[in-house]
Amino acid sequence: MKLVTGNSNRALAEAIANHLNLSLTDCTVKRFADQEIHVQLHENVRGEDVYVLQSTSAPADGNLMELLLLADTLRRSSARRITAVIPYFGYARQDRRATGRTPISAKLVANMIAAAGVNRVITLDLHTDQIQGFFDIPTDNLYSAPVMTRDIEQHYDIENLMVVSPDVGGVARARAIAKRIGTDLAIVDKRRPRAGVSEVMNIIGDVSGKRCLLVDDIVDSGGTLINAAEALLMSGAKDVSAYITHGVLSEGACERIGASQLKELVVIDSIHETEAQRETPNIRRITIAPLIGEALARTAREQSVSSLFN
Repeated sequence: MKLVTGNSNRALAEAIANHLNLSLTDCTVKRFADQEIHVQLHENVRGEDVYVLQSTSAPADGNLMELLLLADTLRRSSARRITAVIPYFGYARQDRRATGRTPISAKLVANMIAAAGVNRVITLDLHTDQIQGFFDIPTDNLYSAPVMTRDIEQHYDIENLMVVSPDVGGVARARAIAKRIGTDLAIVDKRRPRAGVSEVMNIIGDVSGKRCLLVDDIVDSGGTLINAAEALLMSGAKDVSAYITHGVLSEGACERIGASQLKELVVIDSIHETEAQRETPNIRRITIAPLIGEALARTAREQSVSSLFN
């Protein structure tokens, strides 16, 4: 197997390669003066099983285009099988027509990836599981739950914990973590009057005296987590931390989280770390590289991937 990466998250790609005792394939991905992307492989990949490691995080369009061009390069270089490994699948939140005259962007992106020559997709904690059905090629959705569970067990006293879903849509995700560590589950009843803005209505469950762990897939502006933390503390929670898979953390989010009542925000490294994240004292990162590396190794050996999460 060979590993190729674009520029979206090279640190994670290198960590995955180290886990597999492989070197990243020599490849140039650069931009011309007019910002056109140019890709060139410097190694022979004819007949190889190639894995392209690329999150489509910000800048989403540029990173997506890098992925498409890498796939086309490999197809034209006669790679035997091309697997797109997308730790963070951008446009996943646009998975339906919430209002009239809007696109289903996640479906369009899935079509583009398949058209570029990708034979299989491996991704992590999709915003909604049904996005797998947008692809007409085999798609594996990995889950960060084992990594989060291990970290929770190492850093928290399980006896006094309460796992909390920050909204009704994330209940299944939070319940999976609660089941793994053997704790109760609470739910924040949230309303979103417009995109990027959330307001807490009430808490479902008794959190009085508990150390609460919010569990979600994406943190963008941070508003949902901050509002949920305040509501939990007002309901008697001892303190509130959060575990998130994808730290989008758009402009100003790190400052808001740093000034919030969140004791700690733990983020998986599916998206590259920014300087603002490094400077925020209550943000901590944990790596998903070993889990993705094992999934790639099993895929290459034609073994079960789903058994990783049993």
